[in-house]
Amino acid sequence: MRRPQRPLPPADDSASPAAAGDDGAHPLPGNLPAELNHFVGRENELADVARMLEESRLVTVIGVGGVGKTRLATRAAALLEKRYCDGVWLVELSAVHDAGLLEHAVADALGLTDHTPRPPRAALIEHCADRDLLLVLDGFEHLVDDCAALVRDLLRRAPGLRVLAAGRLPLELAGEAVYPLATMTDEDALRLFAERAAGVRPDFRLTEHSRGPAQDLCRRLDGIPLALELAAGRLRALSTEQVLQRLDDRFRLLTGGSRSALDRHQTLRTAIGWSHELCAPPQRLLWARLSVFAGQFDLEAVEYICSGPDLPADSVLDVLSGLLAQSVVLREDSPAGTRYRMLDTVREYGAEWLAATGDTDRLRRRHRDWFLGLATWCELDWFSPRQAEVAARVESELPNLRRAMECSLESPQEAHLAQYLAGTLWFLWVGCGRLSEGRHWLDHVLEEETPYDASRLKALWVLGYVAVLQGDPVGAISALTECREEAEEAGDATAAAYAVHRTGCLALVTDDLERARDLLDDALGRYRELGELNSNVLMAQVELAMSTGFLGDLERAAVICEEVRDICEDHGEQWALSYALYVLAYATLQRGRPERARELLEKSLSISHAFNDLLGTVLSLELLALVTVTEGDAAEAALLQGAADRIWPSVGLPLFGSAHYGVPRARCEELALRELGGGRYASALRAGGELGPDAVVGRALLGRAGGRERARAGTDEPAGSAPPAPGGTRRPAASPASGRGGPERR
Repeated sequence: MRRPQRPLPPADDSASPAAAGDDGAHPLPGNLPAELNHFVGRENELADVARMLEESRLVTVIGVGGVGKTRLATRAAALLEKRYCDGVWLVELSAVHDAGLLEHAVADALGLTDHTPRPPRAALIEHCADRDLLLVLDGFEHLVDDCAALVRDLLRRAPGLRVLAAGRLPLELAGEAVYPLATMTDEDALRLFAERAAGVRPDFRLTEHSRGPAQDLCRRLDGIPLALELAAGRLRALSTEQVLQRLDDRFRLLTGGSRSALDRHQTLRTAIGWSHELCAPPQRLLWARLSVFAGQFDLEAVEYICSGPDLPADSVLDVLSGLLAQSVVLREDSPAGTRYRMLDTVREYGAEWLAATGDTDRLRRRHRDWFLGLATWCELDWFSPRQAEVAARVESELPNLRRAMECSLESPQEAHLAQYLAGTLWFLWVGCGRLSEGRHWLDHVLEEETPYDASRLKALWVLGYVAVLQGDPVGAISALTECREEAEEAGDATAAAYAVHRTGCLALVTDDLERARDLLDDALGRYRELGELNSNVLMAQVELAMSTGFLGDLERAAVICEEVRDICEDHGEQWALSYALYVLAYATLQRGRPERARELLEKSLSISHAFNDLLGTVLSLELLALVTVTEGDAAEAALLQGAADRIWPSVGLPLFGSAHYGVPRARCEELALRELGGGRYASALRAGGELGPDAVVGRALLGRAGGRERARAGTDEPAGSAPPAPGGTRRPAASPASGRGGPERR
């Protein structure tokens, strides 16, 4: 049954994507971006969309490019935020070209991390099934059939879900309400032009003298918001009358003087084309070349990919600044730093010009080569204090990395480059919570028949690694056996070492501890011979410590992890450190020192959660629950256990619920049941199951002090804590303590 909705808030400017909740204390869940400038007009349209969402679970806003579909949809969603208990979530699909990545894009927008080998659609359906949320799908038209199928399945299985879509054509599903978005009214168009003009020229005012030309200009542009904003950008150099004169000449030239012959799409193309003509030749050239990017891009990439004899690298910044001044390119700040992007309609126009020059293929290869190099650098830099920065960088570049793999797969002769890229990005798939997408790409690139060179062998062991973490032992052993056999035949000692290592990891999680210990010892010996030292090698040591500790030698396990901790501190490594701390906490608790175990676990949990590492998070939570019941707070321990139970299905490793990894949970359950009894224990478990990862981690990190504060306050709510991040949203990877990055999930 759909949960009761809160009253619809008034459609005023106080409602924004970043607005606080009802009490003003906690942010609402969701990921709507903050508005960069004031939303102008469209009051009737906003009311219409809100009314249609009351009556239909699927509303699609359609219209020509540049008419303002995205802005209207996100504005309407922001005004309706308070009605959806589980948030409003924007999914931007324009940069997703592979239909196989559609579900991954939706899951990513929802902040859903699922490590299981089940189809991503199944994970999405399960996630949405009992939630009350609004999903905003933008820019889906190139994936319309696949998107329609996904939306149909989600709506059928998730009664609390509503979908607001924005695109150039409807999804054509039963029950869909279609809202054709018209251009702006004359009054709204004039308001928009005046406001944007004032942003360019602070002294701009609508006066008796300027109002007439401005109205004529808005009518010439048919009230299309993008066209109006492009025209307003021209006021840096021209008066309104001059803009109107040049635009009027352009219209007559293209239409033979027949104003009525202009449909709205042609009007927009005319406005963009007019802006294109007014650009200097280097600006036109850069505009065309920028069209090879997907999503955001940065200055370094532009200088490498787009420069040449006709556009020297040292001139690119000035030329790019010119495009920024004319609103052809937009600037955005992100966790990865200053980024740029182009609106889809503007990008498409540039792509047509690039194709006309015959330079598309060369620019796409140049783009691919840059991102191959970027991935290589990021892999090396992952083993450094810059892990969080690397994670932020590859997250922001994911659309471009996807496009680079797609480019390589278009030619059989270059498929090995796609294999290289998919293998090199192991730290993205494993360390940044993207196992499912990594599995998609690794399976895909390995379908191509290529020689067993280093690229293919690396993709194989990474595939085996991902399969281990997904709880797929059959897929893991198949890939790892093939990798090891071919590596030994080819004399590739590095690939063979990684295959042995990951086979040992598989043995560890399947409780074959003696074999795990032997394989991991073997792998570490091979790594020493090769002089290999990186994050993977440290994880092999941690895994050896786990197998050793589970076999009863806690002293040796602790010694191994102390060595790992020293190396991590020397190199600024974080994700391997989080697992070393977990093992040290396990050994410390066995020695009867719960307070010290808590200190170690709190640091481990903080790192794991900040890096979106579900496996590390859930293991630390369960061990913390055991520490908590040992300290005498059985109710809080049961609550932490209930929260861990909620996370485990997304980890997807039933193998980790084994006789060894399951010991802390079983012991905690025994002690808590003895203290609380069945009824209170079950109630605390249910309460924990209601908490999302952000909330439970914030609570757990309060430790014993938080328990004392809650006891004094007579409440189970965490006291003195900062509010959790909204609804499981992915945190910016600014630092291991505050952002996404990624300890590798063993």
